[in-house]
Amino acid sequence: MTWLITGGAGYIGAHVVRAMAAAGERVVVLDDLSSGLAERLPDGVPLVRGSVLDRGLLDAALAGYEVSGVVHLAGRKQVGESVEQPLGYYRDNVYGLTVLLEAVVAAGVRRFLFSSSAAVYGVPDAELIPESTACAPINPYGETKLAGEWLVRAAGRAHGLSTACLRYFNVAGAAAPELADLGVYNVIPMFFDRLTRGEHPLIFGDDYATPDGTCVRDYIHVADLADAHLAVARKLSADGHSGDLTVNIGSGEGVSVRELADLVGEVSGRALPPVIGPRRPGDAAKAVASAELIGGELGWSASRGVREMVDSAWQGWCLRHPDARGELPVARL
Repeated sequence: MTWLITGGAGYIGAHVVRAMAAAGERVVVLDDLSSGLAERLPDGVPLVRGSVLDRGLLDAALAGYEVSGVVHLAGRKQVGESVEQPLGYYRDNVYGLTVLLEAVVAAGVRRFLFSSSAAVYGVPDAELIPESTACAPINPYGETKLAGEWLVRAAGRAHGLSTACLRYFNVAGAAAPELADLGVYNVIPMFFDRLTRGEHPLIFGDDYATPDGTCVRDYIHVADLADAHLAVARKLSADGHSGDLTVNIGSGEGVSVRELADLVGEVSGRALPPVIGPRRPGDAAKAVASAELIGGELGWSASRGVREMVDSAWQGWCLRHPDARGELPVARL
């Protein structure tokens, strides 16, 4: 069978493409390259350049490559931006998904894997977050992911699709330096960016009800995430599988932001003490996945630790920022 991977030239998408292609799956990528890079794709993987909003392009790609399953990773994913641009987020993440599902149903495709997010949970008060936790997103990004899950399941029930919704926790690291995250939106590259400019890492709040007062998060290596996609895709392909599978993708272990800042300083060789800023609205004190369901269903579990995430991310950062390893002036506190 052939899998169409939307957003396959992006940071997460390129890792999923490589994992599935290396495992012998036939894949084709659809990406508008607004944030993706064509050079991330392995040799021999076709690239269809365009948007999931383009129904004609989708119809042609699904038929032309005889697609039998879709992994949908394309979409917008910045929380702050979603607050400022909710219409754009609903257009791309929800309407774009609607157009894609219409094309999938028309083409007779019967397998659909949806990239969701732990943002669907909001800020639950729980030591570990299982999939049964009530969903109460607190920003438009999380809302679009929850609406996407509803839409995927409804289409699955109505049209006989086997579907899966994967709720990612905090994705980090790189399988190879050239695949590293280029954005400065997540905490590890944010720390790298400040350290490279000689500035101290910034932590938002240190008065939470956690052991060191800073937020605790679950970090998952992007290569583990890609392996999870492969496992789920094969589950959807299995004879007799039907219905929906909704699972967390996380390590099940928490790391505080202060611990992460210390580790980033150690790995980068720039051990500057963090500065503390005010809390950010909506930040939960702790958000750690329960990963028992996917372990029981598929035998998958995270195999890479947070040090490997930071080290691999740093190698990728240095590839794009060659001066990062050199001596830089340190800003005063």
